Amino acid sequence: MWLGPKAAEHEVPAGRRPKALSLRAVVPNAITVAALCSGLTGIRFAIAGEWQASILAIILAGVLDGIDGRIARLLRAQSRFGAELDSLADSLSFGMAPAIVLYLWALQDLPRLGWFAALAFAIACALRLARFNAQIDVDEQPHKSAGFLTGIPAPVGAGLAFLPVYLWIATGEEQLRDPWIVAPWMALIAILMISNVATLSWTSVRPRRHIRLEVIFAFGLTFAALLVEPWWTLVAICVGYMALMPYGWIRYARIKRQRAAEFGGKEQGDARD
Repeated sequence: MWLGPKAAEHEVPAGRRPKALSLRAVVPNAITVAALCSGLTGIRFAIAGEWQASILAIILAGVLDGIDGRIARLLRAQSRFGAELDSLADSLSFGMAPAIVLYLWALQDLPRLGWFAALAFAIACALRLARFNAQIDVDEQPHKSAGFLTGIPAPVGAGLAFLPVYLWIATGEEQLRDPWIVAPWMALIAILMISNVATLSWTSVRPRRHIRLEVIFAFGLTFAALLVEPWWTLVAICVGYMALMPYGWIRYARIKRQRAAEFGGKEQGDARD
């Protein structure tokens, strides 16, 4: 039997036997672990002062994080274990790793305030992921039901936090390494991660049929630009994402008004009945 909310690792509930994991259940979790290793390796590169390799390692973690869930759904291998592992990996790769990298890159020139900013970012990422886990089984989620996210996702937050680094690598301007620039920027991204604002998700972006070829063309050009001029392309992606945030707020507000009108009309119809 269980002893309190958490039992010892060797204890098994009465009448239940541990199930052997199938290979298809292992694959998405292995990708999640690879993302975790990539994010933590970014810290190792930062300690050595290899900033480009550090950023690329954390970006690779973001790419792996973006495909592990899709592969799990494709293989029908979703599990609570996988969800918990994914959140833990995200907290380390997109919360702790960026915080340490940015502290080593710029914030250590302000030992107290800089470390405070790094801690704030890491804590905000952990809180966002905890909120996400707490709402997994909640039926009433207005943002999710409309195809939106609540706040900036953790991988996106990590990518946006590195915007000063992208610009520094692309231009060589040492002023971009000023902790008085980096710390407020990190604080802003941290606030957006734990905010309740609606942000666009892949499910909410539905291009019209007559422009789908143009959208595919734009994605192809973006991928080519990442290969040829990666740092300026990452800057453009960050700026584009931030510019689209107000559009997401406006679009969600429109959907919210439509739902309120439909609900009000339904209530009036029920009253007449």
